[in-house]
Amino acid sequence: MHRSVGRLVSILYRKNQVYLNMALKRYNLTASELPILLYLFHHNGVSQEELSTFLLIDKASTARVVHSLLEKEFIRKERDNDDRRANKIFLTDKALKHKDNILPILQQWTNFLTEGLDEQSVNIMFGVLEEMIKKLETNDFREMGNIE
Repeated sequence: MHRSVGRLVSILYRKNQVYLNMALKRYNLTASELPILLYLFHHNGVSQEELSTFLLIDKASTARVVHSLLEKEFIRKERDNDDRRANKIFLTDKALKHKDNILPILQQWTNFLTEGLDEQSVNIMFGVLEEMIKKLETNDFREMGNIE
């Protein structure tokens, strides 16, 4: 079998989701909810549109996850005073209470995956992955050909 970045990233993604779902279960959270919480931990009070843009997910997916987090009382919505059509999303005390439990879960996964690798290899790996993401953010898939 030839080497495929997509295949390897897909395997890592699926295993990451399994790990996160197991580790977050005790907090009644899922892997799909985590990116929104993480963004809000650093940028509390943003719009759903900003969440979608930063996380590179469509608005419908963002709305579903926001709805789930609202029902679980991890976030709350408030009308944006500057744009009455928009809502700002804020963390609740419940979410903030769990922040110090949630963040180490991500670090444990990174530590597990990079265990046994020297610092230079880890830095190269992160650098390459970040460059790939930059390429995705600045290029259109249609430029590769065979896509209309």
